[in-house]
Amino acid sequence: MSDLEQQPRVMILAEIRNRQIHDLTLELLAWGRKLADQLGAAVDCVTPGVEQGDFNKLIQGGADRVLAVRGDSRDGLVITDAARLLVATIRAEQPEIVIAAATTFGRTVMPVAAARLATGLTADCTALDIDPKDNLLLQTRPAIGGNIMATIKTVQTRPQMATVRPRSIKPGGLDPDRRGEIVLRQYDIGADAREVLLSFTPDAEQGGNLENAAIVVSGGKGMKSKENYQLLEELASLLGAGLGATRDAVEAGWAPFSRQIGLTGKTVSPKVYLAAGVAGKIQHLAGILTAEYIIAINEDPEAQIFKVADLGIVGDAPGVAAQLIQALKARQADGREN
Repeated sequence: MSDLEQQPRVMILAEIRNRQIHDLTLELLAWGRKLADQLGAAVDCVTPGVEQGDFNKLIQGGADRVLAVRGDSRDGLVITDAARLLVATIRAEQPEIVIAAATTFGRTVMPVAAARLATGLTADCTALDIDPKDNLLLQTRPAIGGNIMATIKTVQTRPQMATVRPRSIKPGGLDPDRRGEIVLRQYDIGADAREVLLSFTPDAEQGGNLENAAIVVSGGKGMKSKENYQLLEELASLLGAGLGATRDAVEAGWAPFSRQIGLTGKTVSPKVYLAAGVAGKIQHLAGILTAEYIIAINEDPEAQIFKVADLGIVGDAPGVAAQLIQALKARQADGREN
């Protein structure tokens, strides 16, 4: 047995979409590398059902081993197959920690695997760390409707399992000099004829893909009405931006839940985050912690949002939004880029 195989292990479940490795996996590797370095452990990245992929990129992103695991040769990898493959891999490798993304894939596979392994699972974490006193995984997530942050430990069972929100950490850079192992394994997981993947339809909700948007425009209660909030739809369109909302705006019926940003919504990491009429409650701020540049518009000069903003505009949010729209349209009419 090699020295690498004898080390404690932190296992990452790669984010798989349409049998392809999604770049979100690099964020998970950043979490895995952080935890493994604290424990003196190695990082395994499991890619269930992926027959071909850029496995070397995963090693460059922080994995010590890529475990390319397969089951039977069915045409489409359904969730129960992915869960069976993960369980088989965990039983073979005995990792201390297993983490996945809090996405449709991770949120579905991980509970099935945790139940079959009779261990705990903390879902939708916003932060992960190692307790220096006992080397246990500290799993932090919102609780009681996002009003408190709870830190949870899995004391009695193994592995310690958690799903972590996308965009809660920035991926590390790719190191072309990193070396690791690519291990191909096949497990007999059986087949369940009752479940067949028929098709996949992506969410086409208006407002764009918030998680991947370089610019996000978001509106809060300070937009004052649904009609005013709709100004932000036009502003986002002019900027080529994703459109978000606070919980207050969603509960007021101005925007669907799919646009909600914060502890009980989505986490975003854009280059520019424009917050119009957003007060800056801690629940909302938790969803924008990794934004590179925050612009805030609020008529209250004492609003919490100004404490994290890189640029603050004190003024009526709907009025400022309307002025921005006019200015952008004027630039376009002059043939200038935004």
